[in-house]
Amino acid sequence: MPPYIVALTGASGVIYGVRIVQELVKSGHAVALVISQAARLVIQEELGVGLKSYTQAGELEAVFGPLIKGKLQAFAPNDLAAPLASGSFPSSGMIIAPCSMGTLGAIAGGTVQNLIHRTADCMLKEGRRLVLVPRETPLNAIHLENMLKLSRLGVSMVPAMPGFYAGAKSVDELVDFLVGKVLDQMGIEHFLYPRWTGKTSPAGSAHPGKI
Repeated sequence: MPPYIVALTGASGVIYGVRIVQELVKSGHAVALVISQAARLVIQEELGVGLKSYTQAGELEAVFGPLIKGKLQAFAPNDLAAPLASGSFPSSGMIIAPCSMGTLGAIAGGTVQNLIHRTADCMLKEGRRLVLVPRETPLNAIHLENMLKLSRLGVSMVPAMPGFYAGAKSVDELVDFLVGKVLDQMGIEHFLYPRWTGKTSPAGSAHPGKI
């Protein structure tokens, strides 16, 4: 099976991208990874891990864990000659998590400033799956219009809005809930959160939408 492309950009919530990569690799999928320059700064701030390189295996293992060894291929964000920059590169789809508003706007506007933008453009022109995890609050009209524009083009929007109805007891469980929703959009089987069965959850909460 062709690899899944995962990109991390400079919005808060890099843990979502990290967990997505970990889950894909754990499930036996190959991953092509791109970390933006801004995401590298966020990784330092939120995870406490400094990256001097975008592709050095040892540094990436410090972020994603030893499980990725030999199962992940990383590309520098400014490498527009990378295989990902061509629509002829076979892939199973692309996930951008977290997706900054700058990245969202560039994709919606069809502009290419780095490899992430170009790869997303390839997903659109080749009709492949593209899932974005926008992370910003509050949202202005430009953000919303860009999301609507891409949604109408078939892009899946999975905002970083974890659900609480599954009775999560920790931040990790809330992260896994969102990661599971992303994998659902890709059609990837997982067991990251309990499926709604129509009964009251263990926490006693009602399903969203029910009063």
